Amino acid sequence: MRRFGLALREVGHGLRRNLTMTIAVILTVAVSLTLFGTGLMVRSQVDAMKDYWYDRVEVSVFLCGKASDPKVCPAGAVTPEQRTQIEATLNGLSGVVENVFYESQQDAYNRFKEQFKNSPILENVTPESMPESFRVKLANPEDFAKVAAAVGTSPGVEQVQDQRKLLEKFFKLLGGLQAIALGIALAMLLVTVLLVVNTMRVAAFSRRKETGIMKLVGASNAYIQLPFVLEAAIAAGIGGLLAVGAIAAEKAYLVDKVLEPSFRFTAFVGWDETIKIMIIIFLTGIVLASVAAFLTVRRYLKV
Repeated sequence: MRRFGLALREVGHGLRRNLTMTIAVILTVAVSLTLFGTGLMVRSQVDAMKDYWYDRVEVSVFLCGKASDPKVCPAGAVTPEQRTQIEATLNGLSGVVENVFYESQQDAYNRFKEQFKNSPILENVTPESMPESFRVKLANPEDFAKVAAAVGTSPGVEQVQDQRKLLEKFFKLLGGLQAIALGIALAMLLVTVLLVVNTMRVAAFSRRKETGIMKLVGASNAYIQLPFVLEAAIAAGIGGLLAVGAIAAEKAYLVDKVLEPSFRFTAFVGWDETIKIMIIIFLTGIVLASVAAFLTVRRYLKV
């Protein structure tokens, strides 16, 4: 116990002696882990949005109207009999279709007005120019082909559209942004490791006489290396706490108070996932710094 107390006093002395380098490590770790945590938050947000939207994905069966392409709808606008037959076919796909909702031209126009209420495009849109359609909720989003095969060539059907395909393009873009964010974060973590390595090399060189004396009086290599590892771990821990605070602030203010009230049409990452990320970045910082310090001192400290 006494030897451990001596090691702790040596840690405090080492942190004060290399105060400038210690502050640099703390700040670098804080920035690196904040970027790393932000990258993980982006990944979790993309996953949350995928789960939310894929659970609500629909197949849109657009019906022929007066403005439809004659090549696609040679018989003109859909008739009431054709509409009834299409709906019956969709409802007959047991185990594939969960529910079917009919959207009239007026309903489509009202939804369009809500989506583009501040856009001048509304001046050129009328209810007659909007297509009527069936919105089909699938039990399994992968079963689009079964719906397309059942009604795709039916009289009165202009187009069968899989919303999942549209979402995949969107999430592919988000995935690219996610990869960029994680790439930057990993690069910053590498910078942190290199800074810890250089800091430990400087500390080991400046205390080479002390460590030599400790070796002569019988101190083990592990005991001599322990203060260096603890210094790196403590500095990384402080930086990790700053990063944890930054991630908590991102969630509490950016997500909960800015994004979520403004974009109510999707799901956002929750506190349970955020807390997991906070724990991950805190432990990552300590482990990386400790391992880097241990390996550096082991290689460069002559004990």
